[in-house]
Amino acid sequence: MATAFKTVEPLEYYRRFLKENCRPDGRELGSITTADGSALVKLGNTTVICGIKAELAAPAVDSANKGYIVPNVELPSLCSTRFRSGPPGEEAQAASQFIADVIENSQMIAKEDLCIANGKLAWVLYCDIICLDYDGNILDASAFALLAALKNVQLPSVTINEETGLSEVNLKQKNPLIIRKHPVATSFAIFDDTLLIVDPTAEEEDLATGTVTIVTDDEDRLCSVHKPGGSPLTGAKLQDCITRAITRHKEVKKLIDKVIKSIKPK
Repeated sequence: MATAFKTVEPLEYYRRFLKENCRPDGRELGSITTADGSALVKLGNTTVICGIKAELAAPAVDSANKGYIVPNVELPSLCSTRFRSGPPGEEAQAASQFIADVIENSQMIAKEDLCIANGKLAWVLYCDIICLDYDGNILDASAFALLAALKNVQLPSVTINEETGLSEVNLKQKNPLIIRKHPVATSFAIFDDTLLIVDPTAEEEDLATGTVTIVTDDEDRLCSVHKPGGSPLTGAKLQDCITRAITRHKEVKKLIDKVIKSIKPK
């Protein structure tokens, strides 16, 4: 019956599934089935997708009780004509380092929580952030996508068999990651050394005399200030940026929580 309906009315067939926030093959909208967590974020005309892939590995000798978080931002040629195929460009490398700094400075995830057996086994989280459509402000979009993707990661239960010393993975028992902090990035373009524009487009970034990105957390704590040269900021202007970033954090956090709650099984 369903096959016949799909053949006769394919569009209506899909609509009925989409209204239930799923696709005919059982996948959720926007999900990456090969990832342990994923999120699609559209900020203005910039669109990025983040996929989290979890793998098992031995901890580092000097960090026997910690796992790993490996972020990577890709700006492929398909997202904008300003990027070319090949090795990561300067902007992509800078964005990857920014995300790594956000993870480290905010302590959004305690790496100790990723350790399964001290000195023996730990989780490695590969966080791949890919820009699908570029129109500026890649840092904010990447940070939003990372946070949203991490919040829907489900890791299987893993134990080590004492007799064989081998790891045993229980795919039927999964647990969410413990997100200790929720860092949110807010970027500003600086015009004529005084005027600040939040969430700048690519054109605005090109015309600006400088940019600054403020990262804050749930407790209104300043996690980092990223300013790659350009016009200097007075103390008063910087404080204005921080105040506006704190306000925006609350809005973004509320939106992400609402979306995550809507896709969780009831």
